Amino acid sequence: MFGDAAGAVLLESSDKNDLGIKDFILHLDGSGAEYLKIHAGGSLHPASRQTVDQKQHYIYQDGKTVFKYAVIGMAEVSAKIIERNKLTNTDITFFIPHQANFRIIDAAAKKMGLDPDRVVININKYGNTTAATIPLALSETYRDNKLKKGDWVVTAAFGAGFTWGSVLLRWAID
Repeated sequence: MFGDAAGAVLLESSDKNDLGIKDFILHLDGSGAEYLKIHAGGSLHPASRQTVDQKQHYIYQDGKTVFKYAVIGMAEVSAKIIERNKLTNTDITFFIPHQANFRIIDAAAKKMGLDPDRVVININKYGNTTAATIPLALSETYRDNKLKKGDWVVTAAFGAGFTWGSVLLRWAID
């Protein structure tokens, strides 16, 4: 279910205003805290012998609830960022979603009306690498010579609490 990876994206300034990060949307809604969380390990319940013995440092999720909110959240925020920037689905070269679950990715892409060949998926190779999923998928897409300067890319993620968001960028590397 979970993989081990690290990812980073280097951002730098540019004098080319038509390239780079064009927009982002981030939502935070603490009402989902009971559905996707780790019971201990933070400041409220610091790690102790008791919390470890009680296995409170494992992720807990209500799968059906998380699935529903993840699909709706990632699809809606991505569609909104596309529309807000006066683009259409056909303008988007790649949708690079958080790689938590293939069914979530597939349902979100279908809800957005995206062709499957525009959706980057690598969960089948690595599992859910949590915060590294989008940088890893972006790196692989670039490494495989699929990204060209000027391509529109939408990323989307969903996480604990609930949090979700999207970034719209115009690829800046040849």
